[in-house]
Amino acid sequence: MARVPEAWTPSARRVLPAMRAWRASLHQDPELTNHEERTRDKLVGALTELGLPCRTFDDLAGVVGLVGGDRPGPVVALRADMDALPITEATGLPFRSRTPGVMHACGHDVHMASLLGAAAILSRRADRLPGPVKLIFQPAEEEGHVGGAAPMMERGCLERPTVSFVVGQHVDPSVPLGKIGWKIGPFMAAADSFRIVVHGTGGHASTPQQGPDAVLVASEIVTGLQALVSRVRDPFDPVVVSVGSIHGGTRHNILPSEVVLEGTVRTLRPETRDLIERSLKRRVRSIAASLGARAPVTYRRGYPTLVNPPDATRTAVRALEIEFGRENLLESDRPLMGAEDFSRYLERVPGTFLRLGVGVPGRPASLHSATFAPDERALVVGAATLAAAATGLQGAGA
Repeated sequence: MARVPEAWTPSARRVLPAMRAWRASLHQDPELTNHEERTRDKLVGALTELGLPCRTFDDLAGVVGLVGGDRPGPVVALRADMDALPITEATGLPFRSRTPGVMHACGHDVHMASLLGAAAILSRRADRLPGPVKLIFQPAEEEGHVGGAAPMMERGCLERPTVSFVVGQHVDPSVPLGKIGWKIGPFMAAADSFRIVVHGTGGHASTPQQGPDAVLVASEIVTGLQALVSRVRDPFDPVVVSVGSIHGGTRHNILPSEVVLEGTVRTLRPETRDLIERSLKRRVRSIAASLGARAPVTYRRGYPTLVNPPDATRTAVRALEIEFGRENLLESDRPLMGAEDFSRYLERVPGTFLRLGVGVPGRPASLHSATFAPDERALVVGAATLAAAATGLQGAGA
């Protein structure tokens, strides 16, 4: 006889008060990347209250919990990120951040509370789970280069027991509240960064002919980099090249001897990533040389493209359709150019990454905004999504 899927939403509604309390506690005490010690302690306390074993690490503020460790079927890992951002909160929430200049402006507090909620409802049916469920609370997602996923895997978060599938989710204000976004294949971009130091002569602004003007060279570089998008890559292959920071000069009539530019490159295909890196370095060197200046480039690779594998994603989506109804599952028609180090887990094991809808009409604040305040009703959907996806993947893989 085929196993009848569990309905997780009613159980998630019952633990909503606890999820609200967890979310409020985490939100009002945010911590920046690689400093999530108090956050770790709160998560360990919550898991202990749920009667679940967990592992911590001396040199990394991550937590790995386990539900149904004695179950015989495939192991599914569920992941939530932990770190906050250097933003001064302006939401007016009663549980707004108590740490000046630090805020959970990317929804990681919702991710953690939803995973704790999933842990609560899964643990109550642990004896009926197809297999064990790992709970990965990961620091340093916002770091951008090393991140937290790779260090967590180095410390064995996908081992003992060995993980067969991994599931993650991220709040998304562009997806309506109560809906879940999904996509097969490339879903989020690879993200790299660059730093360009333009070396000019410097001197009085009234005599720019005496040497290369670093400000002028930097300006030409900013404009020239956009040709990488319009003239180097295939127009059907998405690429973003953005300069986010320019620093140079001290006074209106002094030409600086140095100007520093910093920016980001987003790509979806490995071949395009290599092409843009080569082309960017060559173009910067050429522009600077044509104006008599030097402009060395430091190019740093960040997170790889997040690619959702077809089989695991379809299996998870089928389970979510049973849980929420097909009308509440929205297939994305294009990838996002944001980046996520969940991509590193998917390089190791199959799984899927989902978008948790928090969009509400009249509340347009975006991620990384000082006014970002996801509706707490999303906690129910978030917890039920993780539980349904986990058990759906286990059932299909058993």
